[in-house]
Amino acid sequence: MTHLEYARELFQKDLYATECTGAVIEAAEPGHAVCTLRVEKKHQNAGGVVMGGAIFTLADFAFAVAANMDRLPTVAQSAQIAFLSPGRGRMLRAEAICVKRGRTTAFFRTDVTDEEGNLVASVTTNGYYNGKTETE
Repeated sequence: MTHLEYARELFQKDLYATECTGAVIEAAEPGHAVCTLRVEKKHQNAGGVVMGGAIFTLADFAFAVAANMDRLPTVAQSAQIAFLSPGRGRMLRAEAICVKRGRTTAFFRTDVTDEEGNLVASVTTNGYYNGKTETE
């Protein structure tokens, strides 16, 4: 089974991100993931732009996928988001990358871009792991 197949099987249980929001896992490997979201009317706020909660959910989902490819369970301990510009177009893409991983904690950066490549938001997440790696 590939990392992508494993991630999709594991995270099919994440109903809020996958069914309610519509996030899709496009790439997954230890410490790295890409997830996308096709923007629909339900994702927009009263001003007609993508709601911050939808952007954060996509980023948080990408973090979860990247962090749990080799260290299950890893959960978010804290997260900081900076909204940088409104998303343009009909697709958002979140790419999560592990910057530093220790024995029980990890630091990830997730950038959310729109289909024109504009940086919509940047998220930093401290993850906490309390278990064993698959290789231990």
